[in-house]
Amino acid sequence: MATVSIPANTSALLLDIEGTTTPITFVKDILFPYIKEHLEDYLSTHWEEDECKQDVHLLKKQIEEDMRQNRACPVHALDQTVHTDEEKAIREVVDNVLWQMAADRKSTALKQFQGHMWRTAYASGRIKGQVYQDVIPSIRRWRAQGLKVYIYSSGSVEAQKLLFGYSVEGDVLDLIYLFIYFFNIYLKKWPVESKSYENIAERIGCRAEEITFLTDVTREAKAAEDAGVNVVVVVRPGNLELTDEERAHYNLITSFNQLEVMGHA
Repeated sequence: MATVSIPANTSALLLDIEGTTTPITFVKDILFPYIKEHLEDYLSTHWEEDECKQDVHLLKKQIEEDMRQNRACPVHALDQTVHTDEEKAIREVVDNVLWQMAADRKSTALKQFQGHMWRTAYASGRIKGQVYQDVIPSIRRWRAQGLKVYIYSSGSVEAQKLLFGYSVEGDVLDLIYLFIYFFNIYLKKWPVESKSYENIAERIGCRAEEITFLTDVTREAKAAEDAGVNVVVVVRPGNLELTDEERAHYNLITSFNQLEVMGHA
């Protein structure tokens, strides 16, 4: 694919993670399986720690909210303060987390708990954040050109920071200006509604037309376009195939190296 030039008035680059900076397989084949495989051991080890107690409390509150809203939820309610069998209580937490993951829930309680488990794995070196080889050198180049780089993902801010803080390229958090997390846990429409990108423009303090969004998902691309954001679709191995119409409509790149920022030395 040829080089793609983005407008000279671009001041901010907004990057998706899965399928854009990072292989989709990293989340599907490494991060999520880690949670499932080490969940019970993690809880047993950290059960009496304040952070773990708070995580369990939030999971319990989520179930209570689901029940009030007549949403599906696990049979067991979690209660860390009133139980006679610690193993039984831990098992209930395990069942809840696995149920939420199987249902593809994006609750704050689940995201926070997963983030804490991943933090332990990253810090111990059991997991390193995967990024494509072209990503970090390109971000360094864009920063040298005076551009601000933002990350936008359905993953919690902590999970995003862990990926870039413990990446295969080392700690590169200093290259990212801000990590952004917007999500409606029930509608699951955050990336495909133009309002999300209007909110981002307001939050980072620039006009929509000054932002260029890199994503592999065309539904996200359309929503960003509708908000006035410039869009480049990233084609990586394992990403969803684009239709002929999508290929004709969007600027496409297979590597960040193909992105040329006009008017920036």
